Amino acid sequence: MASLKELKGRINSVKSTQKITKAKQMVAAAKLRKAQAAAESARPYASRLAEVMGSLASKITVSDNSPKLLAGTGSDQIHLLVVANSDKGLCGAFNANIVKAARVKAKELEAQGKTVLFYLIGRKGRAVIKREYPKQIAKMFDTTDVRDPGFNEAEKVANELVAMYEDGQFDIAHLFYSKFRSALVQEPTSQQIIPVPAPKAAVAESDAVVEYEPDEEDILAALLPRYLRTQIFGALLENAASEQGASMTAMDNATRNAGDLINKLTIQYNRSRQAAITTELVEIIAGAEAL
Repeated sequence: MASLKELKGRINSVKSTQKITKAKQMVAAAKLRKAQAAAESARPYASRLAEVMGSLASKITVSDNSPKLLAGTGSDQIHLLVVANSDKGLCGAFNANIVKAARVKAKELEAQGKTVLFYLIGRKGRAVIKREYPKQIAKMFDTTDVRDPGFNEAEKVANELVAMYEDGQFDIAHLFYSKFRSALVQEPTSQQIIPVPAPKAAVAESDAVVEYEPDEEDILAALLPRYLRTQIFGALLENAASEQGASMTAMDNATRNAGDLINKLTIQYNRSRQAAITTELVEIIAGAEAL
């Protein structure tokens, strides 16, 4: 049985840990409000851009002369999995769930005889993929020096992906991230981003005659890279909100568990102390009787 000194030391140690987890929970809660607002503010823009894309795409016939980002390479052999993770831990299974979704997709594609490559964003989650697919890491995008990955990072990632695509390094790219639902629910999500799938947004019927200058294909060619940047930017914002939600929940659970452990150790300490006092009294009484 642990001594009273050891039990007291453990209680103090757990209390110190509890203070840290409580502080991290409060920080995550404060950051969550800002991150959630940013993610929700970006959704209407992405939705409206998808509607414009859908309207334009419905007016053209996709052919070999269409923009490559829309028409594709004509092959689906090489798949690039773009995995967006965070750079920090202490957020529960947030990163692990994204990596798990990417690994499931990779195994599914390999079972079909496809070649799988990875483009990794963020530091967390790299170790698992590098261990399982050491020779299939096409590129790693570092965000360790960035406090909050935003549009600049999304633009850099999009530009690199387009350059790799035009260089023939892959045929199809899938983006993996976590969609924010609530502080308790973050949904691992995947979507094809290259070639850009024709958006399924509903286009309002109108009797107006619209003339485009330049024509629809030229406008669409200009919008496709912007659409890609917007999708990646939205994913980074969703990830930021999901990370803070997962961190807040994980730290809350850790704080509660620390409290439970403190209670158990305190009970054990009091019992041991009572037993020690009882033993000491018995010895004193026995000594008195001996006299």
